[in-house]
Amino acid sequence: MNASDPPPEAGMSAPNAPEPKSGPPVPVSAPPATLPPPKAAGSKPEPKANAPVTEAKAAAPASDAKAARPRLALRNKIIFGLSIIGVLAGLVAAYLFGLERKAQPPAFTPVSSPYATAIYANGIIESDQSSGENVNTYAEVSGPVTQVLVHEGQRVVAGAPLLAIDDSVAKATTAQLRLQSEAALALWNELKAEPRKETLAIARSQVVLADSNLKVARDQYDKDRASDNIDPKSISRDVLDTARDAVSQAAAGLDVARKQFDLTSAGAWSYDIDNQEKQYEALKQAYEAANALLAKYSVRAQADGVVLALNATVGSYVSPQGVLDSYTQLFDPLVVMGAPQDYLAVRCYVDEILVSRLPSAWHIRAQMSVRGTDTKVPLEFVRVQPYVSPKIELSNERQEQVDLRVLPVIFRFQKQDAPVYPGQLVDVFIGQQ
Repeated sequence: MNASDPPPEAGMSAPNAPEPKSGPPVPVSAPPATLPPPKAAGSKPEPKANAPVTEAKAAAPASDAKAARPRLALRNKIIFGLSIIGVLAGLVAAYLFGLERKAQPPAFTPVSSPYATAIYANGIIESDQSSGENVNTYAEVSGPVTQVLVHEGQRVVAGAPLLAIDDSVAKATTAQLRLQSEAALALWNELKAEPRKETLAIARSQVVLADSNLKVARDQYDKDRASDNIDPKSISRDVLDTARDAVSQAAAGLDVARKQFDLTSAGAWSYDIDNQEKQYEALKQAYEAANALLAKYSVRAQADGVVLALNATVGSYVSPQGVLDSYTQLFDPLVVMGAPQDYLAVRCYVDEILVSRLPSAWHIRAQMSVRGTDTKVPLEFVRVQPYVSPKIELSNERQEQVDLRVLPVIFRFQKQDAPVYPGQLVDVFIGQQ
């Protein structure tokens, strides 16, 4: 086959074609390029060369990597610095917390029993009285307080005014009843003073007048009768009858005047006097009751003592229930009073379980410890209140039991300069001599 001959078509082999001999390669012309299909109208032309775009894409990651290297190095430095600071802080904290600190000395010596064996009890300081506790004073009437006449801590005597309550209505009512009782008394005295001499004189004059009328009527009747006896025709029968009737009427009038005189002379009827006396007594007692009620508007001390607490002020509304506490929403007494505080009492509450271990009255002794101080005061036994009651006086301790009953035991001590006041909780140890 010559080089000038056309090559055979692709995919077709010449029959019985001899194999090519070895020798220099013969150049073969490339097949004609296939033309691309025609593009639709409006389509964008493809870029002619893709090589510049590929080189740009390859260059962009390389520049980003170069820019991220300084930021990564700075972040590593910050993390490393924070780690060092954390390690140093941990070492300092471990050192500080590992230091041994000396315990602070107690502000006061903890309470302890002064006896080998003793009964512990909570105690409440109160006034030293022969019976009862503090004196709670309530108002017996209702109304706003107009005056407070004492102050807390002041010594007062029995009957001294403590508070004044508005009594304007009570004053008017009392004055009205007083006037009514005085009017009843005046009428009673008037009945007892009868007959009045002027009234008696009038009644006597009426008797005289009636007697004169009877005499006139009788004289006229005598004249008419005498004329009739002389000459029956000189006077009519009607005139004679009228004259006789006039005499009868005059006689009856005289009898009435005499009886009225007797009634006036007798004075008031005893039953009327007694009735008026009862009315006067009733009005008098009503006035006295109103006057006594008026005195209740001034609250007074019932005994000698010291004012411990004033729970009312000017303008507070009080009632027999007391005065309303704005914090607890309960009613409190107006005034709490106690005995003079030269001596104070301690009311201890012994657990019912420990009552059997309580020493006898002849061998009992006790000591009081004031909480928060080193003050210890010996106590003098006074009495045992022989009535076990539920425990209601609480000390607010965490382990305090409230579902039990207690026996009150009362001691006393001389106050002197002891820093204690009524109502204060103390610790009491009861021992045996």
